[in-house]
Amino acid sequence: MKESIHITDVAPRDGLQNQAIHLCTADKLRLIELLVDAGLRSVEAASFVSPRAVPQMADAAELVPQVQARFPTLRTSVLVPNLKGLERAHAAGAKEIAVVLSASETMNRKNINMGLDQATEVSEQTLAAARALGLRTRAYVAVAFDCPFEGATPLDELLRLSARMHAAAADEIVIADTIGSASPGQVKERFAALRDVLPMERIAVHLHDTRGMGVANAWAALEAGVRRFDASVGGIGGCPFAPGAAGNVATEDLVLMAERSGFATGIALPGLLAAVDFAQEQLRRPLGGRAITWLRRQRDQDLQNT
Repeated sequence: MKESIHITDVAPRDGLQNQAIHLCTADKLRLIELLVDAGLRSVEAASFVSPRAVPQMADAAELVPQVQARFPTLRTSVLVPNLKGLERAHAAGAKEIAVVLSASETMNRKNINMGLDQATEVSEQTLAAARALGLRTRAYVAVAFDCPFEGATPLDELLRLSARMHAAAADEIVIADTIGSASPGQVKERFAALRDVLPMERIAVHLHDTRGMGVANAWAALEAGVRRFDASVGGIGGCPFAPGAAGNVATEDLVLMAERSGFATGIALPGLLAAVDFAQEQLRRPLGGRAITWLRRQRDQDLQNT
């Protein structure tokens, strides 16, 4: 049997949060439906942050109950910045939450208006409260390679914060290349070091494709033993608080690479292309990963042969 990898599509949250066009709740629900139809078993659907800071996520409390009702077996995670966000998410029926801890002082202040020490404590408190409510948890360690304000993130700091999130009993610790600055060699080095402080089955990786190395970095993570990945259909994404952060690694690129390399994803590329086409139509701009032209050509040829 092929070894499986697990992919969480973050387009409904991380993908849409930085878009000039704000999708309505019905269109977000349709995008998630297309992802489920393609075989996705896990999505990041929304964030319970201030609507003033991220207006694209203002409908989170309306969207989440509809997602849970329509797709009861789907792992649906939501981002929460603090205990107040957790309270709102729980009231909306969320069953899985994620916190974001940046590995630099400045990025925490830009992202959640807290210093590093306070952000670490708030993340730990939020994880503890979520566990008490019976929720599944994820903890992002953002700017894990480089901070757009402070430069290179020291490896020791990444290891320290990852260990803190593990000690706080996060079900997954997501190592995030927030601005897409990592290279395959750095990925191998950092995950080799992370193996000494975290169980590999708890580690996930969240990659951006700013410098065109998203898929290469994903392969390096696979070689290092990572089997949990975030990706965004169509490569939609970009952090509103991190200058220069381009879109996430495209789900279709990651699936193509994994399947062609002997791994099983359970995700169908034609279904992903339908989701890309829908998102492209709604956002009114070209979308798609590195392989999108080839994938669409293959789809057209398959249609002609049927």
